[in-house]
Parts: sequence; structure tokens; C-alpha cells
Amino acid sequence: MRIDHVMTELMPDYSRSKLQQWIKQGKILINGKQLKPKEKIKVNDLIEVKAELESQGDWLPEEIDIDVVYQDEDIIIINKPANMVVHPAVGNYSGTLVNALLFHFPGIEAVPRAGIVHRLDKDTTGLMVVAKTLTAHAHIVEQLQSREMGREYETVVAGVMTSGGTINEPIARSTKNRKKMAVTPFGKKAITHYRIMERFAAHTHIRVKLETGRTHQIRVHMSHIKRPIIGDSTYGGRFKLPPGVSNELKEQLQVFGRQALHAKKITLIHPRTHEEMSWESDLPDDIQNLITNLAETNS
Repeated sequence: MRIDHVMTELMPDYSRSKLQQWIKQGKILINGKQLKPKEKIKVNDLIEVKAELESQGDWLPEEIDIDVVYQDEDIIIINKPANMVVHPAVGNYSGTLVNALLFHFPGIEAVPRAGIVHRLDKDTTGLMVVAKTLTAHAHIVEQLQSREMGREYETVVAGVMTSGGTINEPIARSTKNRKKMAVTPFGKKAITHYRIMERFAAHTHIRVKLETGRTHQIRVHMSHIKRPIIGDSTYGGRFKLPPGVSNELKEQLQVFGRQALHAKKITLIHPRTHEEMSWESDLPDDIQNLITNLAETNS
């Protein structure tokens, strides 16, 4: 078999391009010799791997507090606060979750994206899973792609919903505004399930389960069915106050500074033990206070 094919089978946690690169650089030797990736090797040939894991980015560790819900040798479960960017990008090279992870978990820089396998928007709170090893990273990515990993959210939307349901509408980047996503027939498959937790006079508290994981999926889908998330300045449309609200609730709705969206629950198969594990986190104070005030409109 070709060397690169053999190495892909022996080291499945690494991409073929990375393995080919190591072969070309002489970091993978066959019987002590450097060969080309397409050359073939035989039974009983000795393979030596002398490669070292490299940092996957030039990000700097920063001493930033993070709420670790669970951790072991393979994974970390983080409860992300609002106003925290997950990954460094233009305009946000510091103060991100990745910068914090690099400080608290030395060695994680060798894992792609410092172990980040899925993201939450800057102002979305709640649970995220982070991989501490390449093997764990590969397992969790596979679960995301096969939809085995469960992710549930809670949110408060404008308008009164009569029942739960499923939104099956493809999503792609908007042609009108490249910073936004939109429902479009040419987009990628996106499926969102939702059920009602509590109805209020002009709002609804719902639980949402993602079957797919498109960028801004819940926010886009809720906006698409005319039930935008409270505080969502990007997809919420023109803000309208329902009639008859108290001054306290009126003020809270006007100044709610982010989308009222919380990643409530994560369920996954542990990459080492292969056992199903699940975590839940409480709603943050701002969403909980909003729900409490909205409940008073029912009395």
C-alpha cells in the first residue's frame, strides 16, 4: 500500500494532508529512509514517526476566568458567559474563550482551534464542549456531523406560540448583507425543533433542540417564522412593545442587551468510555428575571 494510505489508517486523528507533509519533511521514515508519499511499503517494514505537534495558531494565553462545569483527560464542559467571543478573529484577537483555554489548559494549543468544536455567538450563554486531545476532537466532530450530539437551548421569543413544532428551512449567508445569515432555497439543510415551556401575554418561553448546527440557526429560524428572539438586534426586526406592559417590563424589554438565548443542555458519547453523558446549566439571571417579569403579565 502507499505510505500515505497506510498512515491515514494507522493515525486516523490526523488529516491526510498533514501526514503527507510529515512524509515529505522526513518526519515519517520507512526503514530509516525518507520516501515519497505515493511510494509503497510492505509487511514488516518499520515505520518511525518523529513529528511533534505544533501550535495551531499564534494566539496568546490570557488569565481570564472561565466556568468549568466538568473536565477529565479528554473533554472540558464550559458554561460560557455573555459578551465573550469564542474564537479570535478580526477585531477580537484577545479576551476570547480560546485565550482563556490556552492559559488554563497548557498543551491544548496542539489541538485544532484549541479544542473548540462548536461555537456560541458572543452574546449567547451556556454550555460548550471543548476537546483536550486530538482523539477526543475527532470523536466529537464526528458526533456533530452524524447528529449524535444533542444540544438544547432555551429562549424567549416575541409573540404567542400555540404549539411546538419543527422548522426545516435551509440557511446560507444573506445576499443582501454578508454579515447575516438567511433562509434561502440554496442554503444548507437546517432543522430546528421547539416546544413551549410557558406562554405569556405577548411572548413565549421555548425549549429548542438543534438537529443541525448552522451559523445563527435558532436566531434565523425564529425570525423566519415571525417569532424573533428578545434582544436580537440582528434578526429581531423593528422592536415593538406589547400593549399594557408594566413600566418595569417595558424598561427591561427596551434595554435587554443581548439575544435571550441560552445553551441549556449538552448530551454526547464520551470519546474514551463511549458512555452517554449529559450536562445542564441554569438560565442566567438576566433571562430568568425577564421570564419572571413576563409571568406577571399573565396574572
